[in-house]
Amino acid sequence: MANKVPEERIIASVDVGTTKICVLVAQVSQDNHVDIIGIGQAPSDGLRKGVVVDVARAISSIKSAVKEAEEMAGIPIKNAVVGISGAHVHSINSRGVVPLTRGRVRKRDVSDVIAAARAVPIKDGEQILHALPQYFTVDGDQQLDDPVGMHGVRLETEAHIVIGGVTSVQNLIECCQAAGLYIDDIVLEQIASSHTVLSSDERKLGAAILDIGGGTSDLALYRNGSIMHTAVLPVAGSHFTNDLAIGLRIALQEAERIKKDHGVALSSLLAKDEHIEVKTVNGHQKKIVLSSELVHILQPRAEELLEWVNQEILSKESHISIASGLIITGGGSLLRGLDTLAEKICNMPARVGKIRLDEKVNTLSSPIYATGYGLLMYTIHHAKKRMEKRFSDPLAKRVVSRMKSWISGLYNR
Repeated sequence: MANKVPEERIIASVDVGTTKICVLVAQVSQDNHVDIIGIGQAPSDGLRKGVVVDVARAISSIKSAVKEAEEMAGIPIKNAVVGISGAHVHSINSRGVVPLTRGRVRKRDVSDVIAAARAVPIKDGEQILHALPQYFTVDGDQQLDDPVGMHGVRLETEAHIVIGGVTSVQNLIECCQAAGLYIDDIVLEQIASSHTVLSSDERKLGAAILDIGGGTSDLALYRNGSIMHTAVLPVAGSHFTNDLAIGLRIALQEAERIKKDHGVALSSLLAKDEHIEVKTVNGHQKKIVLSSELVHILQPRAEELLEWVNQEILSKESHISIASGLIITGGGSLLRGLDTLAEKICNMPARVGKIRLDEKVNTLSSPIYATGYGLLMYTIHHAKKRMEKRFSDPLAKRVVSRMKSWISGLYNR
């Protein structure tokens, strides 16, 4: 049993993926040093492409992961930040403009101009998840990160607006709440991942981050320190597994094992053709397949995904400014040779993004924890005031109330 820790210094994250649920519990010191004290994982049942399709099974999976994390941490988990993705998420860029009635920029003016940028038309059943300022200008002058205190008559901002389906958000919130968690915030997964695998210099120089999950792959483009574009791509790790299962006529579980142990995304990386023993579909017999067979199945799917990524980058005309290249993370990034293939297809530097850890937690260096750990970093860097008031403010004043308004808004349209 771990030593008792003050509640306000404990944070938790829930990465609800298509193939796994990952829960991380951390203790935060006064200087914001993070110490991971609990890790919980469970197979993800009841989700497809990042969206809840079976509430009861999804709740059971979340409960299992939470319980494992609680047992390791030695304390109950009450609150958590949750990552969200899925085909229902999309984004646009929007401009906001407000007059400066006092002749200089106040914090209230910054809030007002972001609200103006949020005033975009959206479809019924959708709500804004994030409004992320890319930069500000005062009287059309140079781009600013923080305009407060500047003199002028007009404040403008260019913001990245992330939009999601209310019912998908509602189902995710209710599953987590049914598993015993109060949700502090919901964060787009590629935004969370960027907090762990990108440095501030990479954000400024321009970078693309591709988080390959089980059901979807999440792409985010950064430039000048700000997020410029996000996209959810429908090709991910489960597609590689399914291709192997069909091509080799083996069970999905065996295909997943073969992918992890022997998968290669680029044929030129094969030094020799190895013989690999696999179980047949019924599990009672075995057969031999060649490693070249695996590559012939996996490489076309990898090329499809990376061509999609390249087209997203080219369509936003951001390729000329992505000096830091493409950083690949998530469980799918562990497929050997994917980064080399990405360099060829996207014509830019590419690498597998490992978590940049301050503490010595070797188990978290794997890209599969990028989203979960990134949610913790997001909580610390972007929600410090909310965290400090979490246990003193009434529930209605917390971020949970904002999420409940999304849900009620769906039925009040």
